[in-house]
Amino acid sequence: MVQPIKVADEVWLAAATLHRRRPDQTDFSIKEILDEAESVGITGEPLRPGVKVHVYQHCVANKTPNPGNYRMLFETSPGRRRLYVPGDPCHPRRATAKNTPARDAVPAEYRDLIDWYHNQYAGTRGRGEDPVLALRGLGKEIWAGEDADAYVRRQRDAWQ
Repeated sequence: MVQPIKVADEVWLAAATLHRRRPDQTDFSIKEILDEAESVGITGEPLRPGVKVHVYQHCVANKTPNPGNYRMLFETSPGRRRLYVPGDPCHPRRATAKNTPARDAVPAEYRDLIDWYHNQYAGTRGRGEDPVLALRGLGKEIWAGEDADAYVRRQRDAWQ
């Protein structure tokens, strides 16, 4: 007997389907994810009641667990979500939480989404340079030709 798909896995599959179909879109509204879950019909049933609360709260890595404890989605701004990528900030109590479905827990026709996530989606995000460290050297042309101390002295002289 096949185990029914978990609601959190259904949410992840809906979000992953959207990301793969629309690769130029960085995130999606909660409504888009819910509509995708309903239209794809992964479970073969109407949208289950738990899907909505999982998209809003239980699957969102950077929200306080209440009580669901997954890291499947990341809130980019209020009402917007994308798939969680390792390295995204998350609530400390979600630090070791599940972030993708287990292959054997989803229908066979959706397992390629898990491979796509690991090989393409997560592989191209979150592995870049730290955004703060990327600012290193920004503005150095301001004091080109003089040392930083001379630049600061010149700026301070203008204050008086």
